[in-house]
Amino acid sequence: MAIKGILFDKDGTLIDFRRTWLPINREVALYAAGGDAALAAGLLRLHGQDPDTDAVTAGSVLAAGSIYDIADAFAAHLGTRTPPDLAAAIDRIYSGAGARHAVLVDGAQPTLAELKRRSFKLGVATNDSEGGLVASLSRSGVLALLDFAIGCDSGFGAKPDPRMVYAFCAAVGVEPAEVAMVGDEMRDLAMGRAAGVGLTVGVLGGTSDRQHLAGTADVILAGIGELLGRPEFSAAVRAER
Repeated sequence: MAIKGILFDKDGTLIDFRRTWLPINREVALYAAGGDAALAAGLLRLHGQDPDTDAVTAGSVLAAGSIYDIADAFAAHLGTRTPPDLAAAIDRIYSGAGARHAVLVDGAQPTLAELKRRSFKLGVATNDSEGGLVASLSRSGVLALLDFAIGCDSGFGAKPDPRMVYAFCAAVGVEPAEVAMVGDEMRDLAMGRAAGVGLTVGVLGGTSDRQHLAGTADVILAGIGELLGRPEFSAAVRAER
């Protein structure tokens, strides 16, 4: 089947992960640690972000987890020191800071605009909350190009749960086999595989390298701008269902 819909991950795929989220992760860890800088550094190190170098481990909680995954991971270490309603607090921090500081990957907006012009149905599925998704994309003009947007709290699970893909398909009127799943993390691609999408596309702009994605991605690109040169996305007009 021809590809008619493209479902994108957000962070590391549309949004520059390092420029946007590394300092915000530090803010989240410091909040969870009650202002204890040494404890915050330990939380970062345990869960995927080196507090000294800011290197991020692919597949780690801080690279790919939902707000609930991060809260649970921190709470397992903090025990009785865990702040109340930690997941909600993490969501507030991510949403507020994301709205102020989110930076798109180079070429993201014109790439999406061109894919839209070619009549592809476009969506975003993220392990961020739906509010965080809107906050981090609202200043860029990207939201207006999307036919669908979903977060980990939208009622369809979190990656790699395939229900996010099924929700996209139902919303825009395509079959899973007509969807390309595009992301920088294994959870993105594993979700696509579980849903039976027609194509899984790994991008290298986030926290994963080529070796990390090779087993699950059908195609690996440097970034989403390279989609425009691929034959699967070259048709100027897509037939409506």
